[in-house]
Amino acid sequence: MAEQTYSWAYSLVDSSQVSTFLISILLIVYGSFRSLNMDFENQDKEKDGSSSPGTFSGNSTNNSIQTIDSTQALFLPIRASVSLLVMFFFFDSVQVVFTICTAVLATIAFAFLLLPMCQYLTRPCSTQNKISFGCCGRFTVAELLSFSLSVLLVLIWVLTGHWLLMDALAMGLCVAMIAFVRLPSLKVSCLLLSGLLIYDVFWVFFSAYIFNSNVMVKVATQPADNPLDVLSRKLHLGPNVGRDVPRLSLPGKLVFPSSTGSHFSMLGIGDIVMPGLLLCFVLRYDNYKKQATSESCGSPGAAISGRMHKVSYFHCTLIGYFVGLLTATVASRIHRAAQPALLYLVPFTLLPLLTMAYLKGDLRRMWSEPFHVKASSSRFLEV
Repeated sequence: MAEQTYSWAYSLVDSSQVSTFLISILLIVYGSFRSLNMDFENQDKEKDGSSSPGTFSGNSTNNSIQTIDSTQALFLPIRASVSLLVMFFFFDSVQVVFTICTAVLATIAFAFLLLPMCQYLTRPCSTQNKISFGCCGRFTVAELLSFSLSVLLVLIWVLTGHWLLMDALAMGLCVAMIAFVRLPSLKVSCLLLSGLLIYDVFWVFFSAYIFNSNVMVKVATQPADNPLDVLSRKLHLGPNVGRDVPRLSLPGKLVFPSSTGSHFSMLGIGDIVMPGLLLCFVLRYDNYKKQATSESCGSPGAAISGRMHKVSYFHCTLIGYFVGLLTATVASRIHRAAQPALLYLVPFTLLPLLTMAYLKGDLRRMWSEPFHVKASSSRFLEV
Protein backbone atom coordinates (compact mmCIF):
# COMPACT_ATOMS: atom_id res chain seq x y z
CA MET A 1 0.00 0.00 0.00
CA ALA A 2 2.79 2.40 0.92
CA GLU A 3 4.61 1.53 -2.30
CA GLN A 4 1.49 2.29 -4.37
CA THR A 5 1.06 5.62 -2.58
CA TYR A 6 4.71 6.49 -3.24
CA SER A 7 4.37 5.54 -6.90
CA TRP A 8 1.23 7.69 -7.28
CA ALA A 9 2.87 10.66 -5.54
CA TYR A 10 5.97 10.27 -7.70
CA SER A 11 3.82 10.42 -10.85
CA LEU A 12 2.69 13.91 -9.83
CA VAL A 13 6.28 15.14 -9.87
CA ASP A 14 7.09 13.41 -13.13
CA SER A 15 9.22 15.52 -15.45
CA SER A 16 6.30 16.09 -17.81
CA GLN A 17 4.12 17.48 -15.01
CA VAL A 18 6.91 19.66 -13.60
CA SER A 19 7.63 21.02 -17.08
CA THR A 20 3.95 21.83 -17.60
CA PHE A 21 3.78 23.68 -14.28
CA LEU A 22 6.96 25.69 -14.78
CA ILE A 23 6.42 26.61 -18.43
CA SER A 24 2.78 27.66 -17.99
CA ILE A 25 3.62 29.91 -15.02
CA LEU A 26 6.64 31.41 -16.78
CA LEU A 27 4.57 32.14 -19.89
CA ILE A 28 1.89 33.91 -17.83
CA VAL A 29 4.43 35.98 -15.89
CA TYR A 30 6.44 36.88 -18.98
CA GLY A 31 3.36 37.68 -21.07
CA SER A 32 1.94 39.87 -18.30
CA PHE A 33 5.12 41.90 -17.99
CA ARG A 34 5.43 42.21 -21.77
CA SER A 35 1.89 43.61 -21.71
CA LEU A 36 2.79 46.07 -18.95
CA ASN A 37 5.90 47.21 -20.83
CA MET A 38 3.80 47.78 -23.95
CA ASP A 39 1.54 50.01 -21.86
CA PHE A 40 4.54 51.99 -20.67
CA GLU A 41 5.80 52.41 -24.24
CA ASN A 42 2.37 53.58 -25.42
CA GLN A 43 2.20 55.94 -22.44
CA ASP A 44 5.54 57.47 -23.41
CA LYS A 45 4.45 57.87 -27.03
CA GLU A 46 1.26 59.61 -25.94
CA LYS A 47 3.26 61.95 -23.71
CA ASP A 48 5.64 62.76 -26.55
CA GLY A 49 2.76 63.32 -28.97
CA SER A 50 0.59 65.39 -26.66
CA SER A 51 0.86 66.35 -23.02
CA SER A 52 -2.90 66.20 -22.44
CA PRO A 53 -3.94 64.06 -19.45
CA GLY A 54 -5.75 60.78 -20.07
CA THR A 55 -6.55 57.48 -18.48
CA PHE A 56 -4.05 54.89 -17.37
CA SER A 57 -2.73 52.88 -20.31
CA GLY A 58 -4.80 49.85 -19.34
CA ASN A 59 -7.20 51.36 -21.90
CA SER A 60 -4.52 51.84 -24.52
CA THR A 61 -5.21 53.55 -27.78
CA ASN A 62 -2.75 51.34 -29.63
CA ASN A 63 -4.61 49.74 -32.53
CA SER A 64 -2.78 46.42 -32.13
CA ILE A 65 -4.17 45.93 -28.61
CA GLN A 66 -7.61 44.36 -28.36
CA THR A 67 -9.85 45.03 -25.36
CA ILE A 68 -12.63 42.55 -24.57
CA ASP A 69 -15.91 44.16 -23.57
CA SER A 70 -18.86 42.58 -21.74
CA THR A 71 -20.68 41.53 -24.93
CA GLN A 72 -17.59 39.84 -26.36
CA ALA A 73 -16.95 38.11 -23.03
CA LEU A 74 -20.49 36.69 -23.02
CA PHE A 75 -20.41 35.47 -26.62
CA LEU A 76 -16.83 34.16 -26.71
CA PRO A 77 -17.78 30.72 -25.26
CA ILE A 78 -20.54 30.43 -27.87
CA ARG A 79 -18.18 31.30 -30.72
CA ALA A 80 -15.61 28.88 -29.32
CA SER A 81 -18.27 26.15 -29.22
CA VAL A 82 -19.20 26.76 -32.85
CA SER A 83 -15.53 26.61 -33.86
CA LEU A 84 -15.10 23.38 -31.90
CA LEU A 85 -18.07 21.77 -33.66
CA VAL A 86 -16.77 22.86 -37.07
CA MET A 87 -13.42 21.26 -36.28
CA PHE A 88 -15.17 18.11 -34.97
CA PHE A 89 -17.47 17.54 -37.96
CA PHE A 90 -15.49 19.05 -40.83
CA PHE A 91 -11.87 18.61 -39.76
CA ASP A 92 -10.92 16.62 -42.87
CA SER A 93 -12.27 19.39 -45.12
CA VAL A 94 -10.72 22.39 -43.33
CA GLN A 95 -7.57 20.88 -41.84
CA VAL A 96 -5.16 22.21 -44.49
CA VAL A 97 -6.57 25.75 -44.36
CA PHE A 98 -6.60 25.61 -40.56
CA THR A 99 -3.01 24.35 -40.47
CA ILE A 100 -1.79 27.13 -42.77
CA CYS A 101 -3.63 29.83 -40.79
CA THR A 102 -2.25 28.43 -37.54
CA ALA A 103 1.27 28.38 -38.99
CA VAL A 104 1.00 32.03 -40.07
CA LEU A 105 -0.29 33.14 -36.68
CA ALA A 106 2.35 31.07 -34.90
CA THR A 107 5.06 32.65 -37.07
CA ILE A 108 3.99 36.18 -36.08
CA ALA A 109 3.54 35.22 -32.43
CA PHE A 110 6.92 33.49 -32.15
CA ALA A 111 8.60 36.48 -33.80
CA PHE A 112 7.05 38.63 -31.05
CA LEU A 113 8.43 36.20 -28.46
CA LEU A 114 11.94 36.38 -29.98
CA LEU A 115 11.95 40.16 -30.47
CA PRO A 116 13.51 41.18 -27.09
CA MET A 117 16.35 38.69 -27.55
CA CYS A 118 16.96 39.92 -31.11
CA GLN A 119 16.93 43.53 -29.93
CA TYR A 120 19.57 42.67 -27.34
CA LEU A 121 21.74 40.86 -29.89
CA THR A 122 21.56 43.56 -32.57
CA ARG A 123 21.88 46.58 -30.25
CA PRO A 124 25.74 46.80 -30.37
CA CYS A 125 26.02 46.55 -34.15
CA SER A 126 22.96 48.32 -35.55
CA THR A 127 20.93 51.46 -35.13
CA GLN A 128 17.22 51.59 -34.46
CA ASN A 129 16.53 53.07 -37.89
CA LYS A 130 13.81 51.21 -39.75
CA ILE A 131 14.27 49.68 -43.18
CA SER A 132 11.49 50.34 -45.67
CA PHE A 133 9.89 47.45 -47.56
CA GLY A 134 7.45 49.49 -49.61
CA CYS A 135 3.81 48.66 -48.97
CA CYS A 136 4.81 46.01 -46.41
CA GLY A 137 5.97 48.68 -43.95
CA ARG A 138 9.13 49.69 -42.14
CA PHE A 139 11.03 47.33 -39.81
CA THR A 140 14.11 47.40 -37.60
CA VAL A 141 16.95 44.90 -37.96
CA ALA A 142 15.82 43.16 -34.77
CA GLU A 143 12.27 42.77 -36.11
CA LEU A 144 13.56 41.32 -39.40
CA LEU A 145 15.87 38.92 -37.55
CA SER A 146 13.13 37.70 -35.20
CA PHE A 147 10.72 37.19 -38.10
CA SER A 148 13.35 35.30 -40.13
CA LEU A 149 14.13 32.99 -37.23
CA SER A 150 10.42 32.42 -36.67
CA VAL A 151 9.84 31.50 -40.34
CA LEU A 152 12.79 29.10 -40.18
CA LEU A 153 11.40 27.42 -37.06
CA VAL A 154 7.95 27.00 -38.63
CA LEU A 155 9.49 25.47 -41.77
CA ILE A 156 11.48 22.98 -39.68
CA TRP A 157 8.33 22.16 -37.70
CA VAL A 158 6.40 21.48 -40.93
CA LEU A 159 9.20 19.22 -42.17
CA THR A 160 9.74 17.30 -38.94
CA GLY A 161 6.55 17.70 -36.88
CA HIS A 162 8.67 17.57 -33.71
CA TRP A 163 6.75 18.16 -30.46
CA LEU A 164 9.41 20.54 -29.12
CA LEU A 165 9.01 22.91 -32.08
CA MET A 166 5.23 22.72 -31.72
CA ASP A 167 5.64 23.68 -28.06
CA ALA A 168 7.82 26.64 -29.02
CA LEU A 169 5.14 27.92 -31.40
CA ALA A 170 2.44 27.38 -28.76
CA MET A 171 4.52 29.39 -26.29
CA GLY A 172 4.72 32.25 -28.76
CA LEU A 173 0.94 32.16 -29.22
CA CYS A 174 0.41 32.23 -25.44
CA VAL A 175 2.69 35.22 -24.85
CA ALA A 176 1.30 37.17 -27.81
CA MET A 177 -2.33 36.65 -26.77
CA ILE A 178 -1.64 37.61 -23.15
CA ALA A 179 0.28 40.69 -24.24
CA PHE A 180 -2.12 41.97 -26.91
CA VAL A 181 -5.52 41.20 -25.35
CA ARG A 182 -6.85 43.24 -22.43
CA LEU A 183 -9.51 42.65 -19.81
CA PRO A 184 -10.70 46.15 -18.84
CA SER A 185 -12.36 45.32 -15.51
CA LEU A 186 -13.04 42.61 -12.97
CA LYS A 187 -16.63 42.36 -14.19
CA VAL A 188 -15.54 41.43 -17.71
CA SER A 189 -12.97 39.03 -16.23
CA CYS A 190 -15.66 37.23 -14.22
CA LEU A 191 -18.02 37.05 -17.21
CA LEU A 192 -15.34 35.68 -19.51
CA LEU A 193 -13.83 33.11 -17.15
CA SER A 194 -17.21 31.92 -15.83
CA GLY A 195 -18.50 31.40 -19.36
CA LEU A 196 -15.34 29.56 -20.41
CA LEU A 197 -15.56 27.36 -17.31
CA ILE A 198 -19.06 26.25 -18.39
CA TYR A 199 -17.78 25.79 -21.96
CA ASP A 200 -14.85 23.66 -20.81
CA VAL A 201 -16.91 21.50 -18.45
CA PHE A 202 -19.63 20.86 -21.03
CA TRP A 203 -17.35 19.87 -23.89
CA VAL A 204 -15.13 17.65 -21.73
CA PHE A 205 -17.71 15.97 -19.48
CA PHE A 206 -21.02 16.04 -21.34
CA SER A 207 -20.28 16.15 -25.08
CA ALA A 208 -19.87 12.37 -25.20
CA TYR A 209 -23.54 11.92 -24.24
CA ILE A 210 -24.64 13.95 -27.28
CA PHE A 211 -21.96 13.26 -29.91
CA ASN A 212 -20.80 9.80 -28.76
CA SER A 213 -17.29 11.16 -28.43
CA ASN A 214 -15.38 13.57 -26.22
CA VAL A 215 -15.38 16.50 -28.62
CA MET A 216 -12.76 18.55 -26.80
CA VAL A 217 -10.25 15.73 -26.47
CA LYS A 218 -10.73 14.52 -30.04
CA VAL A 219 -10.23 17.98 -31.58
CA ALA A 220 -7.24 18.74 -29.33
CA THR A 221 -5.42 15.49 -30.11
CA GLN A 222 -6.31 14.98 -33.79
CA PRO A 223 -3.28 15.44 -36.08
CA ALA A 224 -3.63 17.26 -39.39
CA ASP A 225 -2.31 16.33 -42.82
CA ASN A 226 0.97 18.01 -43.65
CA PRO A 227 0.44 20.78 -46.26
CA LEU A 228 3.51 19.54 -48.15
CA ASP A 229 1.96 16.09 -48.48
CA VAL A 230 -1.35 17.57 -49.65
CA LEU A 231 0.44 19.84 -52.14
CA SER A 232 2.43 16.93 -53.61
CA ARG A 233 -0.76 14.92 -54.12
CA LYS A 234 -2.62 17.83 -55.68
CA LEU A 235 0.23 18.59 -58.10
CA HIS A 236 0.96 14.88 -58.79
CA LEU A 237 4.64 15.36 -57.97
CA GLY A 238 5.29 11.66 -57.62
CA PRO A 239 5.06 9.07 -54.84
CA ASN A 240 8.35 10.06 -53.16
CA VAL A 241 7.90 13.85 -53.13
CA GLY A 242 6.42 15.21 -49.91
CA ARG A 243 5.11 11.79 -48.84
CA ASP A 244 7.70 11.23 -46.07
CA VAL A 245 6.69 14.31 -44.08
CA PRO A 246 4.77 13.57 -40.86
CA ARG A 247 1.27 14.59 -39.93
CA LEU A 248 1.23 17.71 -37.76
CA SER A 249 -0.05 18.08 -34.23
CA LEU A 250 -1.17 21.71 -34.19
CA PRO A 251 0.22 24.17 -31.60
CA GLY A 252 -3.02 24.59 -29.67
CA LYS A 253 -1.49 22.91 -26.64
CA LEU A 254 1.72 22.29 -24.75
CA VAL A 255 2.92 18.68 -24.56
CA PHE A 256 5.84 17.35 -22.54
CA PRO A 257 7.08 13.74 -22.46
CA SER A 258 7.66 11.92 -19.20
CA SER A 259 11.17 10.92 -18.17
CA THR A 260 10.43 7.34 -19.23
CA GLY A 261 8.85 8.39 -22.53
CA SER A 262 5.76 6.35 -21.73
CA HIS A 263 3.29 9.23 -21.89
CA PHE A 264 2.88 12.93 -22.59
CA SER A 265 1.47 15.58 -20.28
CA MET A 266 -0.81 18.00 -22.17
CA LEU A 267 -2.21 21.45 -21.34
CA GLY A 268 -4.29 23.49 -23.78
CA ILE A 269 -3.11 27.03 -24.46
CA GLY A 270 -6.57 28.29 -23.46
CA ASP A 271 -5.81 27.03 -19.95
CA ILE A 272 -2.77 29.32 -19.96
CA VAL A 273 -4.06 32.32 -21.90
CA MET A 274 -7.44 32.85 -20.20
CA PRO A 275 -6.14 32.83 -16.61
CA GLY A 276 -3.13 34.71 -17.99
CA LEU A 277 -5.41 37.55 -19.11
CA LEU A 278 -6.66 37.81 -15.52
CA LEU A 279 -3.08 37.83 -14.21
CA CYS A 280 -2.23 40.54 -16.73
CA PHE A 281 -5.22 42.60 -15.56
CA VAL A 282 -4.27 42.39 -11.87
CA LEU A 283 -0.62 43.20 -12.65
CA ARG A 284 -1.72 46.38 -14.39
CA TYR A 285 -4.01 47.18 -11.47
CA ASP A 286 -1.18 46.63 -8.98
CA ASN A 287 0.93 49.08 -10.97
CA TYR A 288 -1.95 51.57 -11.16
CA LYS A 289 -2.50 51.32 -7.42
CA LYS A 290 1.18 51.84 -6.71
CA GLN A 291 1.12 54.97 -8.86
CA ALA A 292 -2.03 56.26 -7.18
CA THR A 293 -0.61 55.58 -3.71
CA SER A 294 2.64 57.39 -4.48
CA GLU A 295 0.66 60.41 -5.71
CA SER A 296 -1.65 60.57 -2.68
CA CYS A 297 0.40 59.32 0.26
CA GLY A 298 -1.40 59.49 3.55
CA SER A 299 -4.91 59.47 2.09
CA PRO A 300 -7.50 57.61 4.21
CA GLY A 301 -8.19 55.07 1.46
CA ALA A 302 -4.53 54.05 1.44
CA ALA A 303 -4.56 52.84 5.06
CA ILE A 304 -4.47 49.04 4.84
CA SER A 305 -3.25 46.52 7.38
CA GLY A 306 0.46 45.76 7.01
CA ARG A 307 0.45 42.11 5.91
CA MET A 308 -2.49 42.51 3.55
CA HIS A 309 -0.86 45.52 1.94
CA LYS A 310 2.34 43.59 1.19
CA VAL A 311 0.54 40.85 -0.76
CA SER A 312 -0.17 42.07 -4.28
CA TYR A 313 -3.14 40.94 -6.34
CA PHE A 314 -0.71 39.49 -8.86
CA HIS A 315 1.00 37.29 -6.25
CA CYS A 316 -2.35 36.15 -4.84
CA THR A 317 -3.77 35.21 -8.25
CA LEU A 318 -0.56 33.55 -9.41
CA ILE A 319 -0.51 31.32 -6.32
CA GLY A 320 -4.16 30.51 -7.00
CA TYR A 321 -3.27 29.51 -10.57
CA PHE A 322 -0.54 27.19 -9.30
CA VAL A 323 -2.87 25.55 -6.74
CA GLY A 324 -5.61 25.20 -9.37
CA LEU A 325 -3.21 23.57 -11.83
CA LEU A 326 -2.00 21.20 -9.11
CA THR A 327 -5.60 20.31 -8.24
CA ALA A 328 -6.41 19.63 -11.91
CA THR A 329 -3.36 17.34 -12.14
CA VAL A 330 -4.37 15.39 -9.03
CA ALA A 331 -7.94 15.08 -10.34
CA SER A 332 -6.75 13.73 -13.69
CA ARG A 333 -4.61 11.13 -11.87
CA ILE A 334 -7.46 10.09 -9.61
CA HIS A 335 -10.07 9.80 -12.37
CA ARG A 336 -7.58 8.63 -15.04
CA ALA A 337 -9.33 10.81 -17.60
CA ALA A 338 -9.01 14.24 -19.18
CA GLN A 339 -10.16 17.04 -16.91
CA PRO A 340 -11.46 20.53 -17.82
CA ALA A 341 -8.59 22.52 -16.32
CA LEU A 342 -10.64 25.72 -16.11
CA LEU A 343 -12.98 23.96 -13.67
CA TYR A 344 -10.13 24.20 -11.15
CA LEU A 345 -8.21 27.22 -12.43
CA VAL A 346 -11.12 29.68 -12.48
CA PRO A 347 -12.28 29.22 -8.84
CA PHE A 348 -8.72 29.13 -7.51
CA THR A 349 -7.84 32.40 -9.26
CA LEU A 350 -11.08 34.38 -9.11
CA LEU A 351 -12.25 33.59 -5.58
CA PRO A 352 -9.01 34.61 -3.77
CA LEU A 353 -8.84 37.73 -5.95
CA LEU A 354 -12.42 38.75 -5.15
CA THR A 355 -11.86 38.07 -1.44
CA MET A 356 -8.66 40.11 -1.32
CA ALA A 357 -10.22 42.98 -3.31
CA TYR A 358 -13.13 43.06 -0.84
CA LEU A 359 -10.83 43.05 2.20
CA LYS A 360 -8.65 45.81 0.73
CA GLY A 361 -11.67 47.89 -0.25
CA ASP A 362 -10.82 47.81 -3.97
CA LEU A 363 -13.65 45.59 -5.17
CA ARG A 364 -15.97 48.39 -6.30
CA ARG A 365 -13.25 50.17 -8.27
CA MET A 366 -11.84 46.99 -9.83
CA TRP A 367 -15.32 45.83 -10.83
CA SER A 368 -16.13 48.66 -13.25
CA GLU A 369 -13.63 51.47 -13.97
CA PRO A 370 -10.32 50.44 -12.42
CA PHE A 371 -7.94 52.50 -14.56
CA HIS A 372 -9.55 55.95 -14.65
CA VAL A 373 -6.67 57.93 -13.23
CA LYS A 374 -4.10 60.35 -14.47
CA ALA A 375 -0.95 58.58 -15.60
CA SER A 376 2.05 58.76 -13.36
CA SER A 377 5.74 58.80 -14.13
CA SER A 378 6.44 55.70 -12.06
CA ARG A 379 7.57 52.92 -14.39
CA PHE A 380 8.52 49.98 -12.22
CA LEU A 381 6.61 47.38 -10.26
CA GLU A 382 8.43 45.16 -7.81
CA VAL A 383 7.48 41.51 -7.91
